Amino acid sequence: MNLTYSITTLLLTVWSLKTNAQTADSTKSKELQTITVEGKSLHDDISRLSGITGTYIMEGKKSEVLKVSQLNASITDKTGRQIFAKVPGVFVYDMDGTGNQVNISTRGLDPHRGWEFNIRKDGVITNSDMYAYPASHYSVPMESVERIELVRGTGALQYGAQFGGMLNYVSKQASEHKAIELEAISTAGSYNLLSNYVSMGGTLKKWKYYTYFLQKSRDGYRDYEHTNMNAQGAVVQFAPNEKWNFRLEWARSSYLYHIPGPLTDAMFATDPTQATRTRNYFSPTINVPSFRATYRLSANTTVEFTSSAVIGTRNSVMFDKLATIQDTLNRATLQYANRQVDIDRFNSFTNELRVLSHYKIGQMESNLASGVQVMTNDLHRTQMGKGTTGDDYDLTLVDPVWGRDLYFATNNIAIYAENSFNVLKNLKVNAGARVEMGESRMSGKISYYPENRIPVSIKHQYPLLGASFSYKPSVIGEIYGGFSQMYRPMIFKDLVPSSIYEKVDQNIKDAKGYNLELGYRGRKGFLRWDVTGFLLRYDNRFGTLGITDETGTFITYRTNIGNSETKGLEVFIQGDWNLSKKTSISIFTSTSFMDGKYVSGEVKTGNTNISVVGNKIESVPAVITRNGLTFNIGAISSTLLYSYTSETFADALNTRTPNASGAIGLVPSYGILDLNAAWRLSDMIQLKLNINNITNENYFTKRPLFYPGPGIWPSDGRNVQLSLTVKI
Repeated sequence: MNLTYSITTLLLTVWSLKTNAQTADSTKSKELQTITVEGKSLHDDISRLSGITGTYIMEGKKSEVLKVSQLNASITDKTGRQIFAKVPGVFVYDMDGTGNQVNISTRGLDPHRGWEFNIRKDGVITNSDMYAYPASHYSVPMESVERIELVRGTGALQYGAQFGGMLNYVSKQASEHKAIELEAISTAGSYNLLSNYVSMGGTLKKWKYYTYFLQKSRDGYRDYEHTNMNAQGAVVQFAPNEKWNFRLEWARSSYLYHIPGPLTDAMFATDPTQATRTRNYFSPTINVPSFRATYRLSANTTVEFTSSAVIGTRNSVMFDKLATIQDTLNRATLQYANRQVDIDRFNSFTNELRVLSHYKIGQMESNLASGVQVMTNDLHRTQMGKGTTGDDYDLTLVDPVWGRDLYFATNNIAIYAENSFNVLKNLKVNAGARVEMGESRMSGKISYYPENRIPVSIKHQYPLLGASFSYKPSVIGEIYGGFSQMYRPMIFKDLVPSSIYEKVDQNIKDAKGYNLELGYRGRKGFLRWDVTGFLLRYDNRFGTLGITDETGTFITYRTNIGNSETKGLEVFIQGDWNLSKKTSISIFTSTSFMDGKYVSGEVKTGNTNISVVGNKIESVPAVITRNGLTFNIGAISSTLLYSYTSETFADALNTRTPNASGAIGLVPSYGILDLNAAWRLSDMIQLKLNINNITNENYFTKRPLFYPGPGIWPSDGRNVQLSLTVKI
């Protein structure tokens, strides 16, 4: 793609020194010649984080930076296989309505709402409750995002203890050169999609501001499926001098999703667009306020303080039964059954102080990132409320007593430090530690459960160690690797018994483990690459066992059931060629090979406990590969993308034949072909066309055992979108 940059240098005014006699200033100027630079823009939509990024040390860590504005992808619908196409190993879980949430995982972890990641917006945590329910219900409008930063688990010591790593959505910034800049992005498409995004930003002396608003409506691929979403955000920055910078931000998202219900295998084979539910709804409303103060103490030291919160609700009203149970009128009363109402109220607060220092030990350059993070979370969960028999979104209870009325409170402090040593000119070694200290306590009432079995208290006391390195034997490549310990708190969902015949182990433990990786990345001529081998160890996995209690009664026992390991290879290779002044081509493959297995443990089936040693971990494909061809000619860029995911299992027993409800069984492999194109008509106007699932493949990505309901949730068939962006 041929870009022309016109660089015009303004008159340079040189003032002479004033004399004691106050003689008039003399000014000399020279008009410089306009310079025109000819070049080609290759499809450079992915990069890596710098060794020092803000107050973080990223040297030797596996990372990706996706430049959203450069992506040929379905942005409005947040199509994960396209947005993360060049990040090898990203497993995309389609559920909860297209475009509502990003559900992804890496390295064999659980993709549900990305809850194995430390998810952030502009460096601020958006996980609803990191200890009770770490799913991120905040739905960031992808139109507001400038870039996505993804750091794998070996960077965990500095930002959190999550197995998946950190996923950071970095917002678009205010124009440095305009007092007012406006952007509007309108999208229309299949299933009555209509989305409008409007933003305004600018700089006024020492102040910067940026604000946006999104309104989106979309029917689904399936019958009775519909989403209404809106999101807002505002940020104000003030830099009184070169040392201080203050940032105040508020972001909000809210959507109402009309849920079509799960399908059985027979239903899916007959018609994947059909619905089994017409009265089910889900609606989270999340606010993320934050304040950040950055102080440059000296040329070598930066101090940063961030205070943030996640405040909001997660509401649902559902006829929550298996797909084999129909939601029909009662012939005697001529009414539907009462629906179940569930409401979560999130109140999560985080305060974090970070310090980055550059110093020398003799002639050896070093950087130290350290800090302290304090979390105070309080989740109030009310579930199993008896709702109305209606068919609209109504959280009214016909009986004021909740089946479950529980609180999950957490107080936690983490202290961390990581140092990067420039051992040699081309070798950097990092070492660090993180200490987590806290406690989570569940209290409240469960109508069917003895009061003496509640509360449950879990202490979080973990010293976590890590090390990494970066070795650059030449200018074209880098060998990197690392090791980091981590843990995952036992979440609310796993601690709540579903019946009187279940019991929670009072000594249940948080999951723990480590990430180990070794990679080689670089760039030479037309070729760039990043190849990484990894091992992820996950101990104290949660599950259920069948046991006989002290009275001789057979019960289901919720406890730690075993350990697992996932080994794999992540490969990214891209070739870029200029064919002429106006034409270029780019070809890439982003492929992962994974072998995730249980190395110990057993699970309950019927009244028997069966060993799962050697079995494959649920939802861990042996192969995920995405391969793309991008062709640029003039102002037009188009990408043809083929995505393939191999078969996976839905349960630890590796059941191949589906059961009647479709909740367990094999998830077949699938391959999807997409075409995305962009046409930049001018610096102010751009058109984008997305044709998703060109071959209209019928497929599904996972068989969930809990929300949004056990069974099959079909992914979208063929659909088309057209977007218009205007920026002035």
